[in-house]
Amino acid sequence: MELAYYSDYAVRLVNTEEPVRGKDTLTSVEAVRDLFGANQSAARRTADADVTRFRSVRARLRSVFEAADGGDETLAVDLLNSLLLEFPVSPQISGHDFRDDDGRPLWHMHLADHPSNATAGYAAIAAMGLAFHLTEYGVDRLGLCEASPCRNAYLDTSTNRSRRYCSDRCATRANVAAYRARKRLEADRPESTGRADDSAQPATASGERRPEPRGR
Repeated sequence: MELAYYSDYAVRLVNTEEPVRGKDTLTSVEAVRDLFGANQSAARRTADADVTRFRSVRARLRSVFEAADGGDETLAVDLLNSLLLEFPVSPQISGHDFRDDDGRPLWHMHLADHPSNATAGYAAIAAMGLAFHLTEYGVDRLGLCEASPCRNAYLDTSTNRSRRYCSDRCATRANVAAYRARKRLEADRPESTGRADDSAQPATASGERRPEPRGR
């Protein structure tokens, strides 16, 4: 089953909003249809009411990523389970038009589109794809970009679980910001002359300062 493909449904939907920046691109039927990508048969079912419904599902999916990113594994699973219960999937064996050397279909599992409405179909696929990814690779593979103010969702597919940003662009921006911050810190540090303060007086063995000699 194409786990990465299905889990990407969740990432695409979550990232239509940037809460910190106050941006939201999910404002029309056309924007909802674009989320389906090549699955145009499902996209054509989209109606005006789906815009609001998609936003509701988006908020719940972001909560899953937030819980995972915050280290609350149980909460992330509970939130995802609630979506799976509300939007059940229909597994389906598919062969598409691909054939092996003997001319037979290359059978594989797909998640069939839910027939009731566009939101239910998309939510079912997104939740199941995310569930497969979580159980296969771990909750800590669900993250939110550390490059402020981005906070886009991403799926960590690195070999050493080291991903911290949603894109190379955000990684570069964060590295540049960190570099500039270090340079500012270095520039603000007082230069060391290696000389003692002229006003400092020698101390006794007990740590007390010797009194200054009085002038005659």
